[in-house]
Amino acid sequence: MADVESLSGSSLTGRNAERAGRGTTTIADGVVATIAGIAIRETEGVYSVGRGASKALGAVAGRVSKTGGEGRGVKVEVGEKQTAIDVDIEVEYGIPIHELADRIRTHVTDAVETMTGLEVVETNINVFDVHVPGDDADDQGDEGDRSGGSTVAARVR
Repeated sequence: MADVESLSGSSLTGRNAERAGRGTTTIADGVVATIAGIAIRETEGVYSVGRGASKALGAVAGRVSKTGGEGRGVKVEVGEKQTAIDVDIEVEYGIPIHELADRIRTHVTDAVETMTGLEVVETNINVFDVHVPGDDADDQGDEGDRSGGSTVAARVR
């Protein structure tokens, strides 16, 4: 496809690239990341996407802009006809992770291929944590002692 230029950080879809005389369509990496992020978040059993700074930044950005920061925690590599996706997720306790990973791959592939025309060649999923209900700061309330009176709380005061 020497006669079709690809912009950095974007892709030309195969169907439109072949008809370059009619114009081209470019799809930015962020578009693919957003589509994949939404598909992942819609998958039952995923507690959160992204970790550390990207997760916190996404939460803050979501409050400020009233969006969910759907592309946060999702990294993509977009070529002219294909894309590869990497994602970090936290799963809900009790969910079979191997089954969840299969569902995520199916949802992401369906969404990205349907919306962009790009072939998803791989979706790499890194499960970095398991969310246990009642086991994080959001679930504890106002400085509640979640340790049940253990000496851990006394050591940090």
